[in-house]
Amino acid sequence: MTRIVAVCGSRREGSYTKRSLEIVLDAARDAGAEATMLDLGDVDLPLYHPDRDEQGESERLTRLVREADGVVVGSPVYHGSYSSTWRNFHDYCSKDEFEDTAVGLVATAGGGSYGATLEHMRSTIRGVHGRVVPEQVGVRGAYNVYDGDELTDEDVRRRLVSLAESVVEEARRLHPETARTACADD
Repeated sequence: MTRIVAVCGSRREGSYTKRSLEIVLDAARDAGAEATMLDLGDVDLPLYHPDRDEQGESERLTRLVREADGVVVGSPVYHGSYSSTWRNFHDYCSKDEFEDTAVGLVATAGGGSYGATLEHMRSTIRGVHGRVVPEQVGVRGAYNVYDGDELTDEDVRRRLVSLAESVVEEARRLHPETARTACADD
């Protein structure tokens, strides 16, 4: 079965990034994929140190990404870029985790600017040989499109679902052996 992992780079309680990624994962499940959330706010992951291997839960977390056929990375916009939480986890990753992996991007902004965040994430994912799909989702004024836990903007929902479908499709194209397994199980 095609495996999709969403990596949430927000540590905030009630994170709009996490809520957006949950919609992506639900859509991936609807598309027949196995979907898992990796919430970086709930793990033991010390600041990356290049002279030390396997710090905190780094081995388990990087293995989740390495074994995934597709990954959706989500980050809030901080100072025109991605969060330090995402950056710290990404420092633990290499091409071993992302090579030939379909990757989707989600950036949530309190205001209106998310373009640089998506570009920075895209560049760093390509640097470790991830295959970033053309679709990406930026959410402007995230506090205006969510009412509590509920996404109220149907255009944003449609784009998140479309992103999930694109990542699942590309993951199946890159890993036909897992796509065939899913079909054989039906």
